[in-house]
Amino acid sequence: MQVAVRADPRAHQYQVRLRVSAGVDALEFRLPAWIRGSYLVRDFAKHVFDLKAFRGGLSVAIERLDKSRFRVAAGEGEIELDYRVHALDDSVRKAWLDVRRGFFNASSLVYCPQGYERAGFELEIARPDDVDCADWRLATALRPLAVDAAGFGRYSAPDYETLIDSPVEMAAFRRIDFVAGGQPHTLTLSGRCEPDETRLAADITKICAAQRAMFSGEPAMSRYWFLTNVTAGGYGGLEHRESTALVCSRNDLPRPGDNALSKEYRTFLGLVSHEYFHLWNVKRITPAPFAESDLSGPAYSRDLWHYEGVTSYYDDLFLLRAGLIEAPVYLDLLAEAATRLERTPARQVHTLADASFEAWIKYYQPDDNSPNASTNYYVKGALVALCLDLRLRRDSGVTLDTVMQTLWSRYGRGDQPAPEGALEVVAAELSGLNLQAFFDAALRSTEELPLAESLADFGVRAERRAAAGEQDPGGRSSGSPQKQTLGLKLKSDGSVAQVLAGSAAQRAGLAVGDQLLALDDLKLTAGQFSRRIDALKSNVPAELLWFRGDELMRAAIYPEPAPADTWMLGLMETMDPAVAARRKSWLGV
Repeated sequence: MQVAVRADPRAHQYQVRLRVSAGVDALEFRLPAWIRGSYLVRDFAKHVFDLKAFRGGLSVAIERLDKSRFRVAAGEGEIELDYRVHALDDSVRKAWLDVRRGFFNASSLVYCPQGYERAGFELEIARPDDVDCADWRLATALRPLAVDAAGFGRYSAPDYETLIDSPVEMAAFRRIDFVAGGQPHTLTLSGRCEPDETRLAADITKICAAQRAMFSGEPAMSRYWFLTNVTAGGYGGLEHRESTALVCSRNDLPRPGDNALSKEYRTFLGLVSHEYFHLWNVKRITPAPFAESDLSGPAYSRDLWHYEGVTSYYDDLFLLRAGLIEAPVYLDLLAEAATRLERTPARQVHTLADASFEAWIKYYQPDDNSPNASTNYYVKGALVALCLDLRLRRDSGVTLDTVMQTLWSRYGRGDQPAPEGALEVVAAELSGLNLQAFFDAALRSTEELPLAESLADFGVRAERRAAAGEQDPGGRSSGSPQKQTLGLKLKSDGSVAQVLAGSAAQRAGLAVGDQLLALDDLKLTAGQFSRRIDALKSNVPAELLWFRGDELMRAAIYPEPAPADTWMLGLMETMDPAVAARRKSWLGV
């Protein structure tokens, strides 16, 4: 299979030519509907246009079968497809092209002929014929066949899955090479930035080396790529088998001479840690429903809490293990996760297993009611992983590390899809504990997690307090706690961003998008909203005015005492020696 890609950056289009040797029968082609690691049907075919087919050099008919599939009519000779793809999605999931940067996942560009899924693909990528792209280079995990010094040329993939799992980055990017755990790694930074490259290499090396050590240095790779798009304020990532595509803010990156660990840089390192851990957990320890999917429609699993939640537990933990943060900072990060869950009414109505199963319609399609109806399986999954790890450490001779290592040896090393519930089975098997009640409560019910009790067994004090202002994420705080709440959040323009279930705002009839105007005859603005609410008396009505569309609305609203929904975690100074030993083993302090 031969695929040639030409870029027209000023039109934001990729020109694709696909050639395949075939028999005389009609041949079906399809494009994936979703990309692995992002559980939403995105219908990549909607960006394809100007499609033409030729057979033996002659134009032939195309029969549309559905939104992602078509059939080329029977005939003699090689089939050639010519088409264009509009590329203006600045995320990690689709394709982007302008005079600053090009990026694509082949799942957005390359059709697969039916029956050729395991056939080899040869991909030729030409440098854009544009003066503004003269200094571009190309980075990808695909295997080079014949490329120039900048990386443009011909690459190979042994099958379609490898092709679509190897994103391509093109830009005048910064390239930072380093070795971690004996394996070559490269970080590319596309976009305007002036980072401390030495510090980036050193810190990311520590993270990768610590994770590789957990899995005994496996798997071997020719090179792992961190393909990073540096923007004004982006954040996110998508895992691949030998690479990851990242988006970060330029303010997330450390500048030369600045040795402090800012919150922004710490967040970027957490993202790097998260996506790298997917090298094992998702890309090789893979849930069977996802591994067996042909990507034509949703694939359902109740185990996304394992694949994303466990990864979220380890991402910050490996910052601690790598020596990049200290235990109190790590506990602040745990407290922030616990706070996010505590402030989400959905935890009382939506189980973690259902949140995993319904990711396709809930997590990836949020709406104004999502905080009340949809549990975040990243956040709660990480806290369940925490509770499980602490339970295993306290009551058995194994840890969650041991469980993940066994999942790797049993499923990941040999690329054998993991059955549903694999982590539950392995945890019980290795520990010898009856964990059925724990998993039933954590995954299949809406019971509160035993966070405070679990942490106390490891010398960590857990308390809840009222938030110290709208921007308080949890953890240690020196601010004064809020006194009152209406149970809503505002955007910077004063419009309602969120209304929590059971709150004073919901009882007053407020809705997302309402534009608040005045409270007790005084103008309301987002900047002084919290102070105005704190000046009121609990359960005493105040008159609220707002616009819904162009209609003036008014209602009596009853402020309530601010809830203790903000977690603080701290190290106990005195404890039983057994507790101290457990904490030392877990946190290193």
